[in-house]
Amino acid sequence: MRKLKRGDHATLDETELVRLARAGDGDAFRVIMQRGNQRLFRVARGVVRDDAEAEDVLQEAYVRAFTAIGGFRGEAGIMTWLTRIVLNEARGRLRRRRPMVALDQLEAAHMDGSRVIPFPNAFGTASPEADAARAQIRALIEHAVDDLPEAFRIVFIMRDIEECSVDETAATLQIKPETVKTRLHRARRLLRQALDARLASTMVEAFPFMGMRCERITEAVLARLDAGGCLDRSSGTSVVD
Repeated sequence: MRKLKRGDHATLDETELVRLARAGDGDAFRVIMQRGNQRLFRVARGVVRDDAEAEDVLQEAYVRAFTAIGGFRGEAGIMTWLTRIVLNEARGRLRRRRPMVALDQLEAAHMDGSRVIPFPNAFGTASPEADAARAQIRALIEHAVDDLPEAFRIVFIMRDIEECSVDETAATLQIKPETVKTRLHRARRLLRQALDARLASTMVEAFPFMGMRCERITEAVLARLDAGGCLDRSSGTSVVD
């Protein structure tokens, strides 16, 4: 057995982090959040389409998840489990805000008379001109993604922005891999109608959630868990077998 210092947690695998989190280890919670914040924020924002509300969704989802982490059975990865909780929280807010449109109606509407245009992940190589325009281009991309129907938008964010595999996306959203491929295909087609191919090179940088924003929500969740008695405050270190 050895004692862990705070920096050591970053080297642990998922299984060990979950074990420590179940014991109320705040540093384990912190590392799990730091690893998942970018993806989970993007998924939340993909549903609610607002930065501030997406942060609220993420914080509430973390608190719900971590206060009930004893119920995590490990049948899927921790990020898949957390993503589902984030989606449920975000969609719950959306349902309270406005009625939902049936997905089959959306898909049928977009099938009529639409020409399929490829929408690649990457385009060409970086150039000084492209680098200088990235901030403006990113804003255009985010607006275009916001305009996608929700079901297509979430798949697009997970596949083309977060670069998740088809199988991982299907498992997280609890849909068939073929459905993931179909929705991604249609999302790309809709985006290509609004964006020039030059914009594709900035996809992986859309909806950033790092640095101070990542740290702020991590510390806010830890404070709430601490206030709720979910953390072990007896020591600043953890013990690993």
